[in-house]
Amino acid sequence: MGASSEPSWKELSERSVLLKAVKHWREDPDNWLRESFERLPETVRVNPLSADSDWVESWLEDASGKRLEWFKGPGSAWELPFARGSAPDGLKQLLVALHDTGRITRQEAASMLPVLALGPKSGDLVLDLCASPGSKTTQICEHLSGEGAVIANEVVNGRVNTLVSNIHRHSSKTALIVNHDGRHFPKVPGEGFDRILVDAPCTGSGTTRKNPEIWSKWLPSSGFSLHDLQHGLLTSAIRLAKPGARIVYSTCSLDPIENEAVVARALSSEMVKILPGHDLIPSVPSDVGMTDWTPLDDEGNPMVHDECPSHLMPLHKSPHNQSLKNCVRIWNDSLGGGGFFLAVLEKIKSEKSTPSKSVESDSIDPISPDPDHFPVPIDDYWRDALKSEWADIPEGLWTRGKTLLWTSNAIEEVWKSEGSRKGGRRRTPGYQWHPLKVVHAGMTLARLRKGRLDRITSRGASRIGAGKGPSFVNVQGGLIDAILLGQTPTIEEGTEISEIGPGSAILIDGSGTVLPVWAGAKITPMVNESEKVVLRAIRGMEN
Repeated sequence: MGASSEPSWKELSERSVLLKAVKHWREDPDNWLRESFERLPETVRVNPLSADSDWVESWLEDASGKRLEWFKGPGSAWELPFARGSAPDGLKQLLVALHDTGRITRQEAASMLPVLALGPKSGDLVLDLCASPGSKTTQICEHLSGEGAVIANEVVNGRVNTLVSNIHRHSSKTALIVNHDGRHFPKVPGEGFDRILVDAPCTGSGTTRKNPEIWSKWLPSSGFSLHDLQHGLLTSAIRLAKPGARIVYSTCSLDPIENEAVVARALSSEMVKILPGHDLIPSVPSDVGMTDWTPLDDEGNPMVHDECPSHLMPLHKSPHNQSLKNCVRIWNDSLGGGGFFLAVLEKIKSEKSTPSKSVESDSIDPISPDPDHFPVPIDDYWRDALKSEWADIPEGLWTRGKTLLWTSNAIEEVWKSEGSRKGGRRRTPGYQWHPLKVVHAGMTLARLRKGRLDRITSRGASRIGAGKGPSFVNVQGGLIDAILLGQTPTIEEGTEISEIGPGSAILIDGSGTVLPVWAGAKITPMVNESEKVVLRAIRGMEN
C-alpha cells in the first residue's frame, strides 16, 4: 500500500483558522505552534485521602516521575516520562489500577490550576457548576479533607454517569452529585456558597495536543455561539455565591470571546471584582489577560465593527478594562501542556431582592423521594438496624436501594435546606420534597440485604479505619498474601477467622492492609482485580 494521503497535524495546523487567530492574539505565534503538536505527557494527582499516598509517591518517584513543583495543594502532582496513555508494559497495569482504585487521578496538568486558584478549605461549601467528568471535583474533595461539601452539578444526563463513576472511584464523603441546568441552579442553600467553580463548556482551542481534530474543525463562530451560555453560567455563579465568596471561571480555550469578553460582562454588573489570579497560583508560567481583541470571522480575518455585537467587543472606556490583566492565560508553550484560561472573582455585594409572596411549607403537598433510585438520609428503621450490629455507627449515612452511603454532615444540611422557586413560594424541607435533583451522595460504604448490613466495601473499610466497624478480624500477613495470590483457604485451614463463622469479614494484618472477604466454604476476597494489583504491589508481591 502507498503512503497515507491524510495530511499531517503540521500540515493541518499551518493552514488552520486557529493559527490565523493566534496570530491576532499574540506576537510570537510560531513559539506557540511548535509546542502544540506533541502528545501530552502523562500527569497524575496523588489522592492525599488515601492511606497509601506515601507509598504511591514513592512508586511514582521510582518510575522516574517528576514532581510538579508549582502544584501547591494537598497531595502532590507528577509528570511521568512518557506520553499520555503510553505507559510501558512494566508500569501500565499498576498505573491503571492506581487510578481505578482512586489512589491517583490521571489529569492534564493545566486542568489542575482552577482548583488551586479557587483555594477551597476544609469545611467550605463549594459548587462545581459544570462538573463532569469529575477530575476537578475530586481535587476539590481533597482540599475539603472530609469536612464541608462540594455540590457537583452536570446538566447532560449522559455525562452524569461519567461523573458518578469518577466520584465513586475516588471515594470521597464530601461530593453530592446533582443534575441541573447550571444557568438556573436552585438557590440552595439560601445563604450561598463559599467557593464556586465554573469550568465552562468551550471550543477547546487550547487542547490541540490531545484533540488534533481541533486543527480542522475550530472556527471563531463556535466561540460566538457559546458566549451567551458561558456568560449565563458565570452570572448564575455570581447569584449563588455569598458575599465575600470566590468564583473561578475557566476554559480550555484561547479565544478572548470565550474568556475576557465573558469576564468583562460579569464585571459590568458591579457585583464582583477580579482578583490577581497570578498571585493565587505562584510559580506557574503564564501571561496576563487581554484588554484588547478583535472579533474574527470564520476565515480568521477581523470583523467589521458593525457586524459584531457590542458585548463581544473590548470595553476600552470601562473602568474594569485594565483589570482584565488579572486574568491568567496559560499557553501551550508556557506550561509544557495544554492551553488554559482562568479568572478569579470575588463577590462584593448581593442582588437587590424584591418582596415576594410566600406560603407555609405545610401547604405544599409533600413528595417523598424514591429511596430505591435516589439517595436519602437513613431513617430511624435503618439507624436502629445498623446499631444492632454496629454500636458506633458514623454520622452522615444515606441509603439508595441496597447501598449504604457515607457523607459529610454538610451534605445532609444542604439536602434539608429550603430555597425559593418561581412565584415566590417556598420549597418544603428536604425530608419531604427538595429542590436538588440528587443523583449520588458521598461514598459507597456498605451493601444492605434483607433489612440488615450485608458487607462493608473495600474502600469503605479502608476509609472508616481499622477496627471501627463490625467484622474486623486481625490475622497474620501470610493469610492475606495467600488470598491475594489466588488461593482460597477454607475456614478450617484459616483458623484465625473461624470464630466469626460464615459471612462477611474484614481482615487486617500488622502492616495495616485491609482486605474484605466472604467466609463461606472458602474464603473469597471481595475486592476487584485493580485493588488486588495494588495490594500485591504494596506488599512487594509479583503481579
